Amino acid sequence: QVQLVESGGGLVQPGGSLKLSCAASGATLEDYAIGWFRQAPGKEREGVSCISIDDDYTYYTDSVKGRFTISRDGAKNTGYLEMNALTREDTATYYCAIGDGCWGAPLTFEYDHWGQGTQVTVSS
Repeated sequence: QVQLVESGGGLVQPGGSLKLSCAASGATLEDYAIGWFRQAPGKEREGVSCISIDDDYTYYTDSVKGRFTISRDGAKNTGYLEMNALTREDTATYYCAIGDGCWGAPLTFEYDHWGQGTQVTVSS
């Protein structure tokens, strides 16, 4: 059974940084594209970033370009989303997911397995 567990969320001041982790079990992350999504209260789930299976392509939504970095560590079977220069608009529950590919903006139906989410709150 595939399980994804996110961690690393929390409360951070504007301008601060967080690094989210997505630990996988029951699946080898190197065999999948990884997507990160977020959902703020009252809003639809938004695709934030994804990385292709062979790591040669990454996508970032415009609002996080230059601030967020997606990566994975095959040895740890863990994916990451490093977030810098956080703003209040980044406040949301963040989800990782795995699927067959990253070809552009990640769409929820493209991803088969999801984590439970981790809360990121940016506030002073």
